[in-house]
Amino acid sequence: MEVRYYLDPETGQPHIYDHGVTEAEVEWILARPGEDGPSSNEARQATGQAESGRYLRIIYVPDHEGDGVFVVTAYPLTGKPLKAYRRRQRRRKR
Repeated sequence: MEVRYYLDPETGQPHIYDHGVTEAEVEWILARPGEDGPSSNEARQATGQAESGRYLRIIYVPDHEGDGVFVVTAYPLTGKPLKAYRRRQRRRKR
């Protein structure tokens, strides 16, 4: 799967770096998301646990042609959203 990233216009680096997220973590979760569902407009969101152990939410747009994606942003899941995600995952395993 081809993964492209939104580049921050000020730094020229992928926007995910602003949130302390690496490309490896994003690609790990996109390959095996815990949850994947619709977001706003044509975007989708994938949530899961990276190989590093961190829980992340990734906002991306699938390419219309091919199997690539354009990652808009990714950030660590913390607080109540993290608790809710873990609760949903426990319920799924029953």
